[in-house]
Amino acid sequence: MYKRKVRFMALCLGIIFSFSFAGCGSSSRVSSSQPRSVQNKQSEANASKTPATQANTSEPTNSNASLNGAILSTGPHGEKATPATSLKLTDEEIAKVRAGKYTAAIVLHYAGNDWSTAQVQGLKDTFSKLGIKVVAVTDANFKAEKQVSDIESVVALNPNIIVSIPVDPVSTAPAYKKAAEKGIKLVFMDNVPNGLKPGKDYVSVVSADNYGNGVAAADIMAKALGYKGKIGVIYYDADFFVTNQRTQAFERTIKAKYPNIKIVDRGGFNDPNKASSVADAMLTKHPDLNGIFAVWDVPAEGVVAAVKAAGRKDLVVTTTDLGNNVARMIAEDDCVKGVGAQRPYDQGVAEATLAAFALLGKPAPSYVAVPSLAVTKDNVLEAYKQVYHRNPPEALIKAVSNTK
Repeated sequence: MYKRKVRFMALCLGIIFSFSFAGCGSSSRVSSSQPRSVQNKQSEANASKTPATQANTSEPTNSNASLNGAILSTGPHGEKATPATSLKLTDEEIAKVRAGKYTAAIVLHYAGNDWSTAQVQGLKDTFSKLGIKVVAVTDANFKAEKQVSDIESVVALNPNIIVSIPVDPVSTAPAYKKAAEKGIKLVFMDNVPNGLKPGKDYVSVVSADNYGNGVAAADIMAKALGYKGKIGVIYYDADFFVTNQRTQAFERTIKAKYPNIKIVDRGGFNDPNKASSVADAMLTKHPDLNGIFAVWDVPAEGVVAAVKAAGRKDLVVTTTDLGNNVARMIAEDDCVKGVGAQRPYDQGVAEATLAAFALLGKPAPSYVAVPSLAVTKDNVLEAYKQVYHRNPPEALIKAVSNTK
């Protein structure tokens, strides 16, 4: 009996060690394939805390977080996510904020996409309910030096609140730090400037479940390919926390769950408008490519243009963000077969609510997230309502009807 117990304990220990080494091996392989930006120590530390994905050689049950509301992402400092739905203000608290006649400014990295438009709308609608006047909305057009100038101009307006997404967490940090030192309450979207501390320099950061969205894009890609094939990954080659998470999640999910799908090439871009050139080079190098993941919808549109120019309409594209153009492509059964969608309107609501927390002196969680949403042709109309909080446009409804 004693010998059987010893053998059983040894077997258990062996299994534990084998899983431990397998996990470390997976992590190191992914890290070595990431761009310079993804190898940022902070990003690697956070990525190591995300849940592992089970290996599966056949069609899996969909494990995407959107099905059960779980959030897979961790925050920029490794924080566990607080769900955005848990942020509440009482009628008394709302009245108190309204009486303060506060002002806010929104400092964007880029205003020219559907994500930014929806996020700003969520912010403005919620600020309006709170009696907070929006005094400025700026667009840095992905240029760090422009954003620093925007921050300085906004600070001169003496707002009580700044809601912003840093283009570059390093070069913009001093400008944000000065704003914080002036007593302005900072709430961040997605990305956090280097060296700033939650609860001290800023209130909180609100994000989509970017890791979950990367998982969703991988699962959709795998199903569309019949669980086999060669694919490429087109990533944002900058030190941007949330896009790093999406890329890591997509690649790790493919490697862990779909052994018959091989990532054969990776290409990075700094300018979203040049993603088509990266795709061109990838398609030339790999004429037998079956799919491409692009890190968000705007570069994905460039990828689709390159795919069509190469006469490869059969190639599968997945991405994140349910922009209007990508939604139409999904509805028309075009190259884009699905996305892991963010919920930017809900993010805006959460950011404005957190700003109110700060004005009231109410403790705020340092990292807040909204759950991912897997979108395919089957649910694109309902997903559109969830993402934008409005009915889908007639053209999208017709596109779905015409391809049934």
